Amino acid sequence: MPEYRDQIGRKFELKAPPRRIVSLVPSLTELLCDLGLEGNLVGVTKFCVHPKNLRKAKTDVGGTKKLHLDRIEDLNPDLIIANKEENNRHEVEELASKYPVYVSDIESFDDVHSFILDIGALSGNVSQAQKLNAKIIKAVNTVKNGAVDQPPLRAVYLIWKDPFMAAGTDTFISKMLNLCGVKNALTDWGEKGLRYPEITIEEIKSMDPEILLLSSEPYPFKDKHLKEIGAETRLPVKLVDGEAFSWYGSRILHSLPYLLKFVQDLPTFYR
Repeated sequence: MPEYRDQIGRKFELKAPPRRIVSLVPSLTELLCDLGLEGNLVGVTKFCVHPKNLRKAKTDVGGTKKLHLDRIEDLNPDLIIANKEENNRHEVEELASKYPVYVSDIESFDDVHSFILDIGALSGNVSQAQKLNAKIIKAVNTVKNGAVDQPPLRAVYLIWKDPFMAAGTDTFISKMLNLCGVKNALTDWGEKGLRYPEITIEEIKSMDPEILLLSSEPYPFKDKHLKEIGAETRLPVKLVDGEAFSWYGSRILHSLPYLLKFVQDLPTFYR
């Protein structure tokens, strides 16, 4: 029986290419569809909003942190796609005791490419995986080449409110910021290895960022927060599409026009 290894080093076996896949990760659900595996998906989370109308066609297995394990069992999957950070470890371990589970761990584009090649190999879609990787590489280079030719803009990227939480440097978000010509102001700040630290207004100001970015997810920052937080920090504040910066996988292909406009607008925030 073919044996595979996931991104946290776990081994699992598959009798044959999977035909009944449950995805517990919204960004990877979209990626699976872009790999041509939409027809193999039988279950997705309530947060799997791309492609449009996918949730209506598949079984809702709950949220990323609180799954309906009974629904997953009813689906009798031959492969489950999970993520080290986004899913609950105990639920994933319980599922792994019954079904093949691939746990992803993605912090960089190299990790994205590795995941795609793994899924291509175990699903028998190697050629499709290689083509998707080539498209992503091209999109990455397009954004990189579109970035302004100036020193990186220092920014704090907030993902949560009450308390404020920011994306640390050891995150995919930070890699996306770097790609767009933005330096994460949390570099060398706070507890080492803390990916999404709580942070105060005074701590934000002490980092001397040039701009504060408010993500549309997981906390749904809105226009009303621009003035509130801008007044508190006395910094320029900009709302950003959280999917474009945090959805690792093929989201960059769908967000390319947005990202190119983002980098073109950055010069207005330089001091």
